[in-house]
Amino acid sequence: MGVTNDDAVLIEKGKKAGEPYVITVNCPDKTGLGCDICHTILEFGLYITRGDVSTDGIWCYVVLWVIPHSSSHVVRWMNLKERLQSICPPSIPSFYLNQPSQRASSSPVYLLKFCSLDRKGLLHDVTEVLDELELTIQRVKVTTTPDGYVLDLFFIKDNLELLHTKARQDETCERLYTVLGESCISCELQLAGPHCENLQGTSSLSSVAAEELFRFTLSEKEPRSQALSQDITELKRASVKTDNSLSPAHTLLQINCVDHKGFLYDIMRTLKDWNIKHKGGEKIVDPEKQDALCSRLKLELLHPLRVLITNRGPDTELLVANPVEVSGRGRPRVFYDVTFALKSLGICIFLAEIGRHSAADREWEIYRFLLDENCNFQLSSKVVRNQIVDKVRRALMGW
Repeated sequence: MGVTNDDAVLIEKGKKAGEPYVITVNCPDKTGLGCDICHTILEFGLYITRGDVSTDGIWCYVVLWVIPHSSSHVVRWMNLKERLQSICPPSIPSFYLNQPSQRASSSPVYLLKFCSLDRKGLLHDVTEVLDELELTIQRVKVTTTPDGYVLDLFFIKDNLELLHTKARQDETCERLYTVLGESCISCELQLAGPHCENLQGTSSLSSVAAEELFRFTLSEKEPRSQALSQDITELKRASVKTDNSLSPAHTLLQINCVDHKGFLYDIMRTLKDWNIKHKGGEKIVDPEKQDALCSRLKLELLHPLRVLITNRGPDTELLVANPVEVSGRGRPRVFYDVTFALKSLGICIFLAEIGRHSAADREWEIYRFLLDENCNFQLSSKVVRNQIVDKVRRALMGW
């Protein structure tokens, strides 16, 4: 009968302090399994330092060496193991055929509503609590009133699938009260209802903002507002090549570029969206298909996220965009990283929204932040705007 899902994932602690944890996944293969594994690892705030993947098209063996992105980040290793087990196909084929690919897809959406006094870093502190509780943000609506109060609406899903219990709901509100202290006025949790199950609302962008946000190419010329540091110059050296001479059955992909947070995930999601298998399919022999795949991979590694500051009427707006997988799933921890960067700069967020936008023949997840002008920065300054964009990009890329 083979192994069960309980035996499919093994997580071993490094033998010495500071050494990576070793994650081993041994289970039946499926198209996109590598992407699902890397997405989960990124969602838990982990960085892959080394990897080894082998498959015969039926069974796969994956070994990944991982470390936390931050030394202060607390990783719930047992929860990670359970999440990875949930995405592994069962070892009995008859049960595997109609198995849903994502357990969380059927999880109900809950509305977390709380009111508090505004302060710097508030939104990130709330996001950090939700992250620690393994509550995934589906959509958010943050509004600051003129008299200094904040009304936050978070549409969330529970990765532990326990939010229907009073104990879990009480734990969530108690953690928020603890972090926010006396500034927290009220906290409510309730089932969002069927009308909120599809939360990918449309994000309307101006034609000017959309053009600059999505016009990235592989040419040497970059939009001026985003060519802020030598990191982009380094990324220009990215090389993606195919080789059919080293294997009689497979096409070899050779990728050489600067590392970043989610690097392996960006490769795997691109291959998954192209429906490319490690083994069991055919070699890529068509030169046009080879060039198209290499160009797409290079573009995804060059610009996995787009960051832009623009004007929204009289206000200053920070836009962050990332491509959505064909399955409809977005990139994890984007909201967390952006709010962390803004908190580090001491910039308050007046309003925040998450939505979807279609451009360049694909769907994008759009994060919109109206920045509070009452801070220590002159937000109309080009130098200041470049500094903010650079700080946010570095947080997102793990630099």
